Amino acid sequence: MSTFSDLGLDERILEALHSEGYRTPTPVQAETIPALMSGRDVMGIAQTGTGKTAAFALPILHHLAMKQPASGRPIRALMLTPTRELAAQIAERLRVYGRHLPIYSTVIFGGVGQSPQVKALRRGVDVLVATPGRLLDLHNQGHVDLSEVQHFVLDEADRMLDMGFSKDVERILALVPRKRQNLMFSATMPKAIGTLAGQMLHRPVEVDISPEAPTTDRIEQYIAFVQKGDKRQLLIDLIEGQMVSCGIVFTRTKHAANRLAKQLVKVGIPSDSIHGDKSQTARTRALASFKKGDVFVLVATDIASRGIDVEDITHVFNFDLPNEPEVYIHRIGRTARAGREGLAYSFCDETESGYLVGIQQLLGEEIEVLEDQPYHFEKARPKPGQRPGRVKGSPVGGRSRRGTGRGSGMRRYNRGGQKRSDGGNRSGGQRGGDRRNDDRKANNRTSRPGQKSDRPNRPSGRRPPQHNDRRSKQQGRSNASNRQKSRRQNQRRDDRP
Repeated sequence: MSTFSDLGLDERILEALHSEGYRTPTPVQAETIPALMSGRDVMGIAQTGTGKTAAFALPILHHLAMKQPASGRPIRALMLTPTRELAAQIAERLRVYGRHLPIYSTVIFGGVGQSPQVKALRRGVDVLVATPGRLLDLHNQGHVDLSEVQHFVLDEADRMLDMGFSKDVERILALVPRKRQNLMFSATMPKAIGTLAGQMLHRPVEVDISPEAPTTDRIEQYIAFVQKGDKRQLLIDLIEGQMVSCGIVFTRTKHAANRLAKQLVKVGIPSDSIHGDKSQTARTRALASFKKGDVFVLVATDIASRGIDVEDITHVFNFDLPNEPEVYIHRIGRTARAGREGLAYSFCDETESGYLVGIQQLLGEEIEVLEDQPYHFEKARPKPGQRPGRVKGSPVGGRSRRGTGRGSGMRRYNRGGQKRSDGGNRSGGQRGGDRRNDDRKANNRTSRPGQKSDRPNRPSGRRPPQHNDRRSKQQGRSNASNRQKSRRQNQRRDDRP
């Protein structure tokens, strides 16, 4: 099948696709849409950015438009996602694809007030996009009726389970009719996903879109061996040396994302962070600023990164290597979207070499080493015959080499392409917003480095540690005294009725 017209979709849907510039289905669309059009269940393995939202949204909209309910406007399609951003993205695509259809859809998720969502549900919707926590909340309050659901979509199933939503998914499955069409999409296929698929799907059509293709085709990858303390400065050098105007940086923790974004802002790189502990308002604001170009760099955790659909991302930086090789594929797939090319830089310290081994085994090739950088640390390179997994133990090596200079691999520029003076600074950027709990957790342009620097060496700014044996001994006695006092207080509390 060469065009969307060959798929048998409603003419009104084809008109919307034509206005969006859609001509040829992606591989996941070409395999998924015919199966769903024929009424089959589908199990899909595909990364974000492969066009899977249209793959399940188009045939569902077609079926709903062909047969209107006898009365009212009950929920006939339910699309479940793990994150708010992904839910909002799917809802926006539904409005685009169904703009010429008499189909109403809405999205519900936590982190915001529920009143507008309840009002939309009362007016009646054909398609509901939801995150598990808020969906169960509103169902328990009597605002959601899932008894007439005909199509059920579980998107990003692996991330759903990683976030602890497995029990929520089971409760939701018990609320929808047994006779329905099911579709499950997952970026990876761990054992837990196979178990869930066996419970949820009936004789599904399997669609497996290999995730390795985009990494070898259009993404230029580099690995930098570096000490943990030098990662931040190396990141700054790469961002400024390559004049990055739209890049995403992945960290392992929420705290690290906040801290790194603030550090980038301090040196004049407009940045913001996005992660599960930020309020929905702050997350939406950060993503909107990133899409508009007000923020050049977005620092994100893996969980919050689902749903970041920006086609202009030119650079991806793995500040921390992921502990799951498949997550690496998902991360770097944020660039090189819509047929473009992209660059991916990963930093590997001495504790992460085992992660790199697993990633390179998945890729089937070694990632090119970025040695022309001033912080190269050879001890971080994997040992011959090393197995995948984290390297245990405290970091090895001495003091940070930050004071050794910027080296010959970096160069600073203004946004207009002019060299920056020592006192140059850039304005812009946003700070992280409020911190709140995520959606009911668990229910309970491209240039290479290698240009010579015209900036003087930057001192590390670190003070040598001050040793005071007397104070250390006194502190030790104080800590021991505090521990004894705490044990006495706990004992008294235990004795209370």
